[in-house]
Amino acid sequence: MILALLTFVYLICAALLTIYAVSELILLFIYWRWRGSRQPAIRPRVDDWPSVTVQLPIYNERYVVERLLEAVAHLDYPRDRLAVQVLDDSTDDTADIAAAAVRRWRAAGLRIEHLRRGSRQGFKAGALAAGLARTTSDLVAVLDADFVPPSDFLKCIVPYLVADPGLGMVQARWGHLNPFHNLLTLGQTLALDGHFVVEQTARSRAGWLMSFNGSGGVWRTRCIHDAGGWRDDTLTEDLDLSYRAQLAGWRFLYLPEVVIPAELPPYMTAYKQQQARWAQGSTQCLLRILGPLWRSRYPLIQRVMATLHLCQYLPHPLMLALLLLTPPLLIAHGLERLPLSLLGLAGLGPPAVYIVSQRALYPDWPRRLLGFPVLLAIGTGIAWNNTCAVIGGLVGFKGSFHRTPKVGRAARGARYALPRDPNAWVEAGLALYALLGLWLAGRANPPLIPYLAVYSFAFGVVALWSLSENWRESSKVRGYDETGRSVPAN
Repeated sequence: MILALLTFVYLICAALLTIYAVSELILLFIYWRWRGSRQPAIRPRVDDWPSVTVQLPIYNERYVVERLLEAVAHLDYPRDRLAVQVLDDSTDDTADIAAAAVRRWRAAGLRIEHLRRGSRQGFKAGALAAGLARTTSDLVAVLDADFVPPSDFLKCIVPYLVADPGLGMVQARWGHLNPFHNLLTLGQTLALDGHFVVEQTARSRAGWLMSFNGSGGVWRTRCIHDAGGWRDDTLTEDLDLSYRAQLAGWRFLYLPEVVIPAELPPYMTAYKQQQARWAQGSTQCLLRILGPLWRSRYPLIQRVMATLHLCQYLPHPLMLALLLLTPPLLIAHGLERLPLSLLGLAGLGPPAVYIVSQRALYPDWPRRLLGFPVLLAIGTGIAWNNTCAVIGGLVGFKGSFHRTPKVGRAARGARYALPRDPNAWVEAGLALYALLGLWLAGRANPPLIPYLAVYSFAFGVVALWSLSENWRESSKVRGYDETGRSVPAN
């Protein structure tokens, strides 16, 4: 009876993973079909430029805030139609650095204001909402602290909003400021390029529901208000507002040819913290949006693909469940007759997405694919980290918005202290558990050896990387925690 139950659960998890992998193949097919198409360039007359407010939500960003403000100050847009809001919730000396930069650029003729709230209530969503209440601009651009917009950013995007009053938001493609900082940043470039080159392009060209990615996009102010404004009841306010806006009838556009580079987190602990926030927030959005989505009049394919988009972090608990179930089923000889070949074939979808995206972007794409083992390690090895976050979202745990530290040019010098990562020890245990499964597979089911080797490698890499960062944090002379307080050596 127990064997039958474990086998049934294993098959359900494998089937759900297969569905997710097939959805990646569908997106790849749609991308391939539309890969040569581009949105027609639109250039309105200068007197047609609408008013734009650039919102810069920041929280303890001493290393990158000046870089951000300098880039925004050099945006090529009519100065009488441009305003900048520095939405600063910082609790460290970032506020002083930002205030000095704001005074300097205001003296140079930029309409810029430094807005400070009495608390960090609502986190980023609260800051954006507070800034929105103070603007009368037609459009609002949102840029996180780690982004460096090119000077023509607004002039490349705004014309599409001018030409099409039904567009609520236009998203640019994220580029990378530090792709070769270390192996972790190289692995992240593959993951993000796969999303922005293939997945976002496919959704946009097919007219399917897509999301604002939190930064590098321009919103129509009326669209935000029509959708109910920024809300802080999820940790991914961007995904939440995106779906509410589209369900309210607004359309989105993605422009992969418009690139806005951003800094990638070079530390495993910071990366896992970022992924956990996205995983929990996406799950919270899934619970809130799923009902309205399926009650909408969108075609069935739209609703199915949107559902899979909202479920984008659920594969991690499924992967973890498969790993935990494999050794017991190997011992009981319960895997020998299961039809798992379809999962293996469908699993080719995600790697193909990464290969296609690298080939589309970079002449040296074969060299960049050398980072694929790192992508495999972080994509699999953070399954425990993200599973905990997904469970938190499912049970209604609101959580706290932990921002990802940016380090700018100080990457190898002083930096914000990172919290200790207790998940590292669990990940080390999972690496050993997968190694046990590998030994069992060698005796009972050799075709499973590569599958279990990947798990052992991935959890081992992530655990060792995290533990080494924990050790460095405990031994360094001085750092700063997320709230900006000094942290002495332990």
